[in-house]
Amino acid sequence: MRWLHTPLLRASALLHGLALLLLVLRPALWPWLLGVVIMDHLLLAALGLWPRSRALGSNYTRLPARAIARNEVAITIDDGPDPEVTPQVLQLLAQHGVQATFFCIGRQVEQHPELVRAIVAGGHEIANHTQRHPLYFSLLGPARQRAEIEAAQRAIAAAGGTRPQFFRAPAGLRNLLLQPVLQQLELRLVSWTRRGFDTVNSSAESVLAALTRKLRSGDILLLHDAHAARTADGSPVIIAVLPALLATLRRSGLRPVTLRAAFA
Repeated sequence: MRWLHTPLLRASALLHGLALLLLVLRPALWPWLLGVVIMDHLLLAALGLWPRSRALGSNYTRLPARAIARNEVAITIDDGPDPEVTPQVLQLLAQHGVQATFFCIGRQVEQHPELVRAIVAGGHEIANHTQRHPLYFSLLGPARQRAEIEAAQRAIAAAGGTRPQFFRAPAGLRNLLLQPVLQQLELRLVSWTRRGFDTVNSSAESVLAALTRKLRSGDILLLHDAHAARTADGSPVIIAVLPALLATLRRSGLRPVTLRAAFA
């Protein structure tokens, strides 16, 4: 199959075929063969819990070489749109003349289509973050994964007029069944280079430090507008972090762009 393009998946498929053959030829070996197959499945499951892994298929953790040569980075913002936080984020980005990519949840899009239109009007990009953001997404089979992703595609297209080109799994967790689904839907899986855990970390200083430590061209940065933690004064962390982050990027000669622009 075309999606079995990583060495690990090819080796796993070969192992299953060999185990089946040995089971036919040497039935007495079945306890050992079962143990090997179980270990293989545990390895595949563990890799699904590593958001930046490429072992289960294509997964972008940095921008392509041509974007790196242009000193570009990508700011990606998850879980929205949020009626309180997203307008503030858009205002800050507009003040700095910066475009970002918003990984939106389909249900949120359906509830706030005007925010999707505002995101698009600001020159930003909308990407797919599933319809309901189920934290058990990596446990779903291909049919239910596809249903989640396709529902979000339809919601985003209806609200913003464009179908996303990029997808991010909830919490970055996946399984080996996701890659063929994304190929069929012509979506690219994107994770991140660095994140500040701003849904649970209420310190703007430490979130900023995590995002800017060893910052370099080609990095994909992750923040959240919805589900954002709050600073001591009650502000969403992303609102406290963005001005300093954008100033750091400017001083470093790095230019934030959308994923679509970086991969164009």
